[in-house]
Amino acid sequence: MALALCALALGAFAIGTTEFVIMGLLPQVAGGLDVSVATAGNLISAYALGVVVGAPLLAALATRVGRKQALLLFLALFVVGNIATVFAPGYAGVFAARVIAGLPHGAYLGAASLVAAQLADPSRQATAVARVLMGLTVANIVGVPAGTFLGQILGWQAAFLVVAVLGLLAVAGVAAFVPALPKPAGGGLRGEVRAMGRQQVVLGLTTAVFGFAGVFAVYSYISPMLTELAGMGESAVPVVLALFGVGMTAGSLIVGPLADRALRPTIYGALAALAVVLAVFWFAINSPWSAVIMAVVLGAVGFGVTAPLQVLIMRKAGNAPTLAAASNHSAFNLANAGGSVARRYRYRCRPGLRLARADRRGPGGGRTGHRARRRRRRPGRHRCAGHGWCR
Repeated sequence: MALALCALALGAFAIGTTEFVIMGLLPQVAGGLDVSVATAGNLISAYALGVVVGAPLLAALATRVGRKQALLLFLALFVVGNIATVFAPGYAGVFAARVIAGLPHGAYLGAASLVAAQLADPSRQATAVARVLMGLTVANIVGVPAGTFLGQILGWQAAFLVVAVLGLLAVAGVAAFVPALPKPAGGGLRGEVRAMGRQQVVLGLTTAVFGFAGVFAVYSYISPMLTELAGMGESAVPVVLALFGVGMTAGSLIVGPLADRALRPTIYGALAALAVVLAVFWFAINSPWSAVIMAVVLGAVGFGVTAPLQVLIMRKAGNAPTLAAASNHSAFNLANAGGSVARRYRYRCRPGLRLARADRRGPGGGRTGHRARRRRRRPGRHRCAGHGWCR
């Protein structure tokens, strides 16, 4: 079972890398495609759109074939999407490729979670699911910082080429180590749709959407916030992303066993802690040290609850959990899309957003130039760094 879980986690690692690495490369992607950082941020929403659309459609396919075969098909499509991202011409091509890469995201993670739960003892299902989803968290320790560094040195396309190779390795691992499992017996597609209508399933999915939009609103623009608000150098961004991943992994390690003992109290406690951390983050981002500390804490409380919530939805779906398990990741990516869009406008128009150092300081190092320019501004308007004038 251990090798099977590692193979499934490798697929999650590749998925987590491609989902999050673009957040650390937004300035490079924007420069390479000749668009603004805010417009490049729409590529995050493009991937999330693929997840939202692909999860239910591909999960419906998974009800007709064995779960191992479904996992291999999902990973193959994932590889195609990332290769297309590397070679796509222009912004529109990259946008379409990101949608394709996102299509198998939720379906794969949902099916992998079901396989992990099926292979594990019933009393350790949450821990097994957490081990698979830990691939997402480890991606933020290793994959995202390494991809960010590689993208900064060799160009942003290099990061997605490496992700495609990881996807191929995951295909080999799943083919070799995941046992052939029987076709799901849950009443077919109709049974899956009926399970989706259960009140507890709907409430769980709604929790994923609204509970995590704030996390993605912060994480989607973590790179420009660290450089423009916290005043950190670009070289520090991969380090902070790695520390964010450390927090995510620590949260998964702690929350998994807790959820096996008390599922609902673990979810309630994690969500309450998340609300507090997001409120504090608003103030902490203005200092380098506090920004780093809160990034670690946000990773721990924000993503530590994903496995318990996944297990809750799987259990409430009864004997037809395939569509519900995949849709949970659609819900997370609705939060991703909504959070990144909301943060995009907040990032562009936040009155307190600090200007670039060269814009703030005059020739003598003081703030004379900035104050002189400020006097010439029209009332009710402010200048956001890199985005011109906005109200």
